[in-house]
Amino acid sequence: MARRRAVITGMGVITPIGNTLDEYCEGLLAGKSGIGQISLFDASQYSSRIAGEVKNFDPVKYIDRKCIPRMDRFAQFAVAAAAQAIENSGLDISKEDPYRIGVVCGTGIGGLKTLEREVGVLLSKGPLRVSPFFIPMLITNISPGEIAIMYGFKGPNYSVSSACASSSHALGDALRLIRDNKVDVIISGGSEAAITPVGLAGFCSMKALSTRNDDPEHASRPFDKDRDGFIMSEGAGILVIEELEHARSRGARIFAELAGYGATDDAYHITAPDPSGEAPAGSMKMAINDAGLSPEDIDYVNAHGTSTPLNDKSETLAIKKAFGEHARKLAVSSTKSMLGHMLGAAGAVEIIASVLCMNKGMVHATVNYQTPDPDCDLDYVPNNPREMEVNSLISNSLGFGGHNATLVVCRYAE
Repeated sequence: MARRRAVITGMGVITPIGNTLDEYCEGLLAGKSGIGQISLFDASQYSSRIAGEVKNFDPVKYIDRKCIPRMDRFAQFAVAAAAQAIENSGLDISKEDPYRIGVVCGTGIGGLKTLEREVGVLLSKGPLRVSPFFIPMLITNISPGEIAIMYGFKGPNYSVSSACASSSHALGDALRLIRDNKVDVIISGGSEAAITPVGLAGFCSMKALSTRNDDPEHASRPFDKDRDGFIMSEGAGILVIEELEHARSRGARIFAELAGYGATDDAYHITAPDPSGEAPAGSMKMAINDAGLSPEDIDYVNAHGTSTPLNDKSETLAIKKAFGEHARKLAVSSTKSMLGHMLGAAGAVEIIASVLCMNKGMVHATVNYQTPDPDCDLDYVPNNPREMEVNSLISNSLGFGGHNATLVVCRYAE
């Protein structure tokens, strides 16, 4: 039997540069920065005081008003992006078998804002005043749960948490569930809302963040020699992944094919990437092989590209090891140069960025690229988008703990 194919038929986003697909795509191709001074709380005492905050988000557009106080911000983002994606897909839920639709979402941290608030309540008012909604708001699996409850989806439903690779691993699981004939449709992606006092403090203490506080729009500069750390960001990206024949049977618009998945681990350090780049190279090779392609078939790499000194150097080396001489022919860019780092949601919003640009015959730029780094010597599509036909691409996500995930997306062809 031919292997079942998975296609992307719907997408939704909540991001620092736009809360709809059109806004997001326009912002990407315009090189718009979503980075600014933190407004969610007083960050004046922090070494890093900038972040990619979501602006003008109105949960009432997507969620029953009475439910909003019972949902952490990360879950609100996930439900909102899922609502967009399902509407975008044209899926008629009333005509579907609910047991053949699943939800798999990723988050690196989950309900951190809720945790902070309820710990404060515990310490100031005692255990009897802790909210009965505390645990359901905190747990990482609540976003897929909330999506299933809203729409009545009764298929496989769970969360994936692998730091910054979470949503890419979730999408990889979605591909496998489609191929294994467990479901016909999967709602998958990720969300994150960790720009909180303790979240920011933790990353500041690690010295992982940029301290370019006086120039936030230019602080995220992946692969640039003067990069000094990543920028925390928040938001969500959710996709409708559908079995090809199921999509065809209902006349769905097909944006692209989710064709391959690879996953490895560095087994090296809790936060630092292995400088050899061997494991992420292995993840890329695995994904390309899984898609039935060769390295020479890939036109574009959406890099993890965090703007940290270690990641960008080791990822560049990994790309060279995975692609050999073909690495010099690849276009490589980092969505994080505009969004900042959305942690567990990063992989999903970056896949969506890649698909949107691919369908416009474009590759978005790596903005803020000013000073070349001898250790980062590939074609990073600096500062301006490029008109380019992309037939096959990969997207990398690399997380603390050494987690590596790679997805292959191809232009849909019969």
